[in-house]
Amino acid sequence: MVSRMFRLLAFYQGRRLDSEFLLSQGVHYALGRANECTIQTDWDERISRRHAEVEVDSQGLRLTSLKTASNPVFLAGTEVATARLGHGQSFVIGNTRFELQQVATTDTPGADSDSGQAVQQLAIDRQQLQRVRYDDATRRIEVLTSLPSVIRESGVERDLHVRLASLLLAGVQHADGAAIVGLSDQHQARVLHQEQRFDAGQSMQPSARLIANALGQQKTILHIWDHADHSSQYTQVAGFGWAFCTPFSDLKAERGLYLTGRIPEDTRDNGELRLQAEIKFTEFIADVVTALQRQRRMERQQSGLRQFFSPPVLEALGRDLDTSLLEPRECEVTVLFCDLRGFSHRAEEAADNLTGLLERVSLALEVMTSQILRFGGVTGDFQGDAALGFWGWPLASAESPLNACRAALAIRDEFAKAQADPNHPLKDFETSIGIAQGRAVAGKIGTREQVKVTVFGPVVNLASRLESMTRELHVSVLIDEALDRLVRQRLPPSEGRVRRLLQVMPYGMDRPLFVSELVPAEERLPILTDQHLTDFELGVGAFISGQWSEAWKYLHRMPAEDRAQDYLSMLITQHDRKAPADWDGIVRMKKKNG
Repeated sequence: MVSRMFRLLAFYQGRRLDSEFLLSQGVHYALGRANECTIQTDWDERISRRHAEVEVDSQGLRLTSLKTASNPVFLAGTEVATARLGHGQSFVIGNTRFELQQVATTDTPGADSDSGQAVQQLAIDRQQLQRVRYDDATRRIEVLTSLPSVIRESGVERDLHVRLASLLLAGVQHADGAAIVGLSDQHQARVLHQEQRFDAGQSMQPSARLIANALGQQKTILHIWDHADHSSQYTQVAGFGWAFCTPFSDLKAERGLYLTGRIPEDTRDNGELRLQAEIKFTEFIADVVTALQRQRRMERQQSGLRQFFSPPVLEALGRDLDTSLLEPRECEVTVLFCDLRGFSHRAEEAADNLTGLLERVSLALEVMTSQILRFGGVTGDFQGDAALGFWGWPLASAESPLNACRAALAIRDEFAKAQADPNHPLKDFETSIGIAQGRAVAGKIGTREQVKVTVFGPVVNLASRLESMTRELHVSVLIDEALDRLVRQRLPPSEGRVRRLLQVMPYGMDRPLFVSELVPAEERLPILTDQHLTDFELGVGAFISGQWSEAWKYLHRMPAEDRAQDYLSMLITQHDRKAPADWDGIVRMKKKNG
């Protein structure tokens, strides 16, 4: 009984692509750019994510364009909604032309599409191959030494396929054709790229059945054909006597190496032994490629994760990247929100040089993130000119809140140094920082290859509100009450200090809170002594209790350069140094402040 199989070739902007799709009779396929599509066309943006449905029968291909497709399907220059195609016909979507070719095969068990009826199908035992010796070891070693550079210099997957197929032909002497093959999500065989020697004399047509068997069983499968009768109606490529497929052992997508060729007349008696040597060598190449690809993938992951995690966290993840630690969960976190002041105004001024502004903003963000990572934090989202960092996930630590404060002081110090240097690209940038502590859900979102981490919860909103209030209160770093207590108890004064500013009801919130300023150590900010901080807090206490004249005296003991007194002094002045009759000690913000 004869069934029909077809292959669909793709030509993008007139150039044939490496990918081709093997289509079986009676199977429905989806064509589009989405990952779940059987015929995946991610190279052409003019093809919709799900563009058309394809059905194969004994006569050929029936194509139906979906109503949601953004661009039409053309057959012979005419726009069509449905079309039937036979061998040699083609259709066009966007910048891609698809050509249908018939591949004859048979559903008799053991038959194959390469060159006729297979008389042997062998599953290769690796232990048996250990005893096989090479008679041309020097040439094979030369091929193997080039493998690392082939993988390293291959920028995209298609480039790797081209180089790898050429390498296989160089290393496997008796092969006339080599291919990189795979299985789709629907377990349909796919030829990702194929090459053959110029003197092969016949066209290589990889066997869908052999590919499916080898990749499905995850072991090398060998087919050897009987060449006694080349007149069989199932013989497609007279002359090819064998083919085998070797799967990659540890790649996420199912992929394999496919080789086929002739058995020379003078080696017919020991042809199988020769093939065992070729299989052993191919399996070794597959193992090396797998190991190098795994290392390359891990290096990409490590490189990507370094953007988010400090060295201690990466060390905890281990070389094998135990990403179970990164799963979202509820935990106690300390959140730092850092923003650039006056960025919108600066962007308007730099409208004729936005690229230069972007470079400076990127440098500013780099300062923020480098200090977050330096003190063991995790970098979360970037929001324009703002950076989010948090501590307490994926590893909990009693030092997390203090490390967040240390990072904030370090960021403040870096920008202060920049402002003191008239030639520094960040000389006119100022930062605002808010830090809050509380429970939140933190974790990763995305894929294994590309991880994004974030944190959700009211504590994030609070940190953002604190950051925005720094502008009105004329300070650089604001912290909540919980952090105020921790800093007083555990942070050495040589690292940082705090002073309580006021009791405030932020806009949009229904509970008041005490907010405090995180202040550098006295040796780093000598104009603001410990006595100044004590006097300021005495003034704040008097302000809250309604003794505004007393508060005025304490606040005006501050040095002229310290502007933290300005906000309270303004409120006191507006009421002629007398607290309102309904005063409850709480300052209610009238706007969100950014």
